[in-house]
Amino acid sequence: MNHPPAGRAPLTTPPGLTLLWRAVLAGALLCAIGLLPWLSRTDPALTVLKARSAERDPTPEALDAVRDQLGLGAGPGHLLGQWLGGLARGDAGESWISGSAVLPSVGQAMGVSLLLMATAMTVALITAGAVCARTLRRGARRSPGAPRAGGAAAMLAALPEFLTASVLATVVGVQLGWLPALGWYGPPWLVLPALALGLPAGALLGRILDDALPGAFAEPWALAAAARGIPGHRIARQALRRCLPGLLPNLGLFVVGLTGGSVAVEQIFDIPGLGRLTLEAAIAQDLPVLQAGTLALLLLAAVAGGLARGTAHLMLGPALRDGALQAPHRPAPPAGRALPLVYGALLLGVIGAGLTRDPLALDPAARLQAPSWAHPFGTDALGRDLLARIGHGALTTLALALAVSAAALLLGVLLGLVPKVSGPAVDTVNAVPPVLAGLLVAGVAGGGPATPALAVAAVAWAPLAAHASALLVQERATTHLAATRALGAGPLHLLRRELLPAVVPPVARHALVRLPAVALALASLGFLGLGAQPPSPEWGLLLAENLPYAERAPWAVFAPAAVLALLGALAVSAAGGIRGRRRAAGTTGAAGAARTDAFVIAAPKEA
Repeated sequence: MNHPPAGRAPLTTPPGLTLLWRAVLAGALLCAIGLLPWLSRTDPALTVLKARSAERDPTPEALDAVRDQLGLGAGPGHLLGQWLGGLARGDAGESWISGSAVLPSVGQAMGVSLLLMATAMTVALITAGAVCARTLRRGARRSPGAPRAGGAAAMLAALPEFLTASVLATVVGVQLGWLPALGWYGPPWLVLPALALGLPAGALLGRILDDALPGAFAEPWALAAAARGIPGHRIARQALRRCLPGLLPNLGLFVVGLTGGSVAVEQIFDIPGLGRLTLEAAIAQDLPVLQAGTLALLLLAAVAGGLARGTAHLMLGPALRDGALQAPHRPAPPAGRALPLVYGALLLGVIGAGLTRDPLALDPAARLQAPSWAHPFGTDALGRDLLARIGHGALTTLALALAVSAAALLLGVLLGLVPKVSGPAVDTVNAVPPVLAGLLVAGVAGGGPATPALAVAAVAWAPLAAHASALLVQERATTHLAATRALGAGPLHLLRRELLPAVVPPVARHALVRLPAVALALASLGFLGLGAQPPSPEWGLLLAENLPYAERAPWAVFAPAAVLALLGALAVSAAGGIRGRRRAAGTTGAAGAARTDAFVIAAPKEA
């Protein structure tokens, strides 16, 4: 009986079904946005009237006039159908607030955001290269070892974008006057917001890449190339190429996230971008603008995701199609690493010291005091002890961040195991900025401290699912999996003993590295007034409350930012200890022989 080649990749889903699934998801999102005023149980006529003129009295006559003008009496279904019909003719309607055509304003905002995104991505790629440069140098010298903790990169990745933007605008733009800080009039106005967006993003991308590089340098093709005397820089270049396919899907997500998710940065620098436009439209319930902006992000997500996945397949080459890839090695963590213990002890010490103090005690005579023995972190504008507020706020901030990260990891791995289902879902979810997700969740579930957690959880699984899918596609095309299947292993055995051990550890490290990003997303929603409300000591609210006093009392902002940076360093250093089952070099049997053959088949041509 003839069998298909054991290493052959499985049959792909017809493109028509994938497009249909993508269209269904996009339609569901647009319908949810169209129902937002009714889901939030508010009167859209009142919201629109207040957005047009805050001083105008909402008399019954004025509200009826707005309803008649916008056709609100026909219901959300009629409005959505009317908008889709106009969109099919190339007309996205008119803004409910300004009365201007939607497409020109969305197109202009999209152009601004794309330019900002391209510049920020350039900064991010340079930063990512700097983060993993040390590992590349060590690999080129045949001593890659295990990935380092990268404390500086972790702290940089943990800095909130809105805090980085505020500091750059205040210090570089206002105090030093080196670059303009407000407006959008030319290239000089592009530098500071691009730095605020690109530096944290590049640090995170660099950490993910730096985590994968030691495994590539430990593969047999790299060892054989080094033994043959091939220059180290060529081996490093091929190792980088070997790791990039697993990173590209997340790079595509960053493209969309930097375009539509930079709301706080656009507000601080007064940039007329798409993120700010959609946020203002969501708050004012300007449905035509909100739906058109979301549709633009959906199209960008589909294009960016498709290009990222296509480029990854091209980089892997025929080995992916023929099932001839080599499974990446997973080096064991170095023994005796003390950095996680040091960072953890510092964080627990700060939290423990803060828990012994009263976070709500007011002392008007001690407003904005500098750090002292009585107040080690200083006081805020109401005279409250910052150490106490940080300690008590950790219980809420860290608990929510851990819960959201755990849920995102579980959901990301489960959905990542079905790439054809999760791929369009990832693109669709990634097109929804956390702020807009917060408004949608707040509209359905109401406000409150749980709203940011639900909103971030709704989108935090997407990068983990993209990472898991990319790893799964490569692992399914490895020779050792083909040999194991040829020996009679069933799907459940392959999933439990081969696929999950290869996918879960790197995705778990990714989730842990993103723990500060989850906390920052919660903080960003709090900064925009969608999260916890005073007098809660949640860290995002602490930053939002103290930012106006950053120039007069910088310690009021530095203290919570330093704790967030410490959390980032702890997460990255602890992530290095999560390693899967290490494959022995001397694997025996058919699987070992197939894996040995793959050293030659999958080795890069230059090596």
